Amino acid sequence: MADAHEVSQTGGTGLRSESAAPEPGRSRAVAGSSAAVVLGLAWLAWFGVLQWSVVRFRVPIVLTLTVCAALLAWWLARRFVIDVPRWLAPSVLLGSVVITLTVPLFSYVRGGWLTAALAILTTGGLVCAVLLTRPGRATALAAYVVAVLTHTALAAVAVIGDRAPKIDVWVVLQQGADALGRGENLYTQQWTDSPGVQDFFPYLPWMSVLTAPGRWLAGDVRWAVLVWSLVLYAGLWALAKGHVERAAAVTAVLVLAPGTLTQVDQAWTEPVLAAAIVWWAVLVRRGHAWWAIVPLALACASKQHLALLAPVLLVWRPFGVSRTLATGGLAGLLMAPWVIADADAFVNDTVVTLLNFHPIRFANTWYLYALNEHGVTLPFAVTGAAMVGIVAVAAYAVWRRRPDVAEVLRWLALVLAVANLVNKQGFYNQFWLVAALVAASLALPTGDSRGATDADEAIDSDAADTPLPEGVTVSEPGSRAAAATPG
Repeated sequence: MADAHEVSQTGGTGLRSESAAPEPGRSRAVAGSSAAVVLGLAWLAWFGVLQWSVVRFRVPIVLTLTVCAALLAWWLARRFVIDVPRWLAPSVLLGSVVITLTVPLFSYVRGGWLTAALAILTTGGLVCAVLLTRPGRATALAAYVVAVLTHTALAAVAVIGDRAPKIDVWVVLQQGADALGRGENLYTQQWTDSPGVQDFFPYLPWMSVLTAPGRWLAGDVRWAVLVWSLVLYAGLWALAKGHVERAAAVTAVLVLAPGTLTQVDQAWTEPVLAAAIVWWAVLVRRGHAWWAIVPLALACASKQHLALLAPVLLVWRPFGVSRTLATGGLAGLLMAPWVIADADAFVNDTVVTLLNFHPIRFANTWYLYALNEHGVTLPFAVTGAAMVGIVAVAAYAVWRRRPDVAEVLRWLALVLAVANLVNKQGFYNQFWLVAALVAASLALPTGDSRGATDADEAIDSDAADTPLPEGVTVSEPGSRAAAATPG
């Protein structure tokens, strides 16, 4: 039977499934146009309500996000391999343009600058949609270039058109960059004219290090976020590795996602994290798992909640125990100067204050649903149990199945989605990262299993594993190899 990649190359779109159990690292061969339709509609629903969600809480938004997260969980449980048809990306792009222009959009960009931004998004979306309907490497490459240029132009308009967005994220990053340049401690600063956070730096220190060059060289940290966005798009291209149409489609759909203008204008930093995780995936897939700890450590030294991903990566053999611990060690080393300078201030800002921080009432999560609709404050035991539960489920599935890189990215996305949905502060940017990881998983060629089988040989060529007895495979319950989690 032809594998899923061969089906994709020949244009097959019917549902397919294997009667035998799949090999470790291989998804069950399921592909179909109905699954592609659900995927496209879920993407538009996800971002449609997210664009609507900024500065407002609505129960339908929470329900829609939850349904989409449940669809992702179902996809992972059934291990579908979606044979993406050519028409899907152009259709999603057209839907994204319509949503961007019709659903309430929050931005501090005003007047002619807002008109220019919307014109850029509309033009870029339509041009990419037309190009992606045409077969051929040249038109796909053109669509990729247009998508990247669209985001670049949008970011320039947003930064120039709104030089001082009224959001504490931008204020603390800007003034944090100044403090960093003066050699001062980020965690002992008082922020001036911040509409929110006044006296603490809510991120881990490397978020400032990675965005400060935008302030130092061009006057605004958002220029650095733009650079990291371009690094992300380059990572999607590298992840697709020669499959130009996939790289172009995924990049264009992510660039034109509804609400992108708000994301850029507000200086939200999730593109930095997405870029790091995507390049981690690129390096793992190419058999350079030890080098992959570098981008992952940078991400882990930038935002706290990525610690939730560690147990999943710990039990995934192509990365494993040794590399996960090395990632944690490198992240700790990167943060050490701030810990040494003032450990109490560091812990207070990055842990204690955030745990005790008040709920923000327009976060579209179940925590805020309970508070806004019923006046009930969910105890940490409830929300914590939900987070521990999804991490445990993801870790067990990854340990048991030994999936490919694409499936691992989707498991990481599901962990973050559930964590967001039970958090007291879950906004557009956090949910955007979930979608970015799902999009990255689709950049990989359909049916590609490297990172779980072929890459094991390249990654673990120096490992001192004892050969298995003849006839024993890692997929057999109870076998020694199935229970081990070598680094």
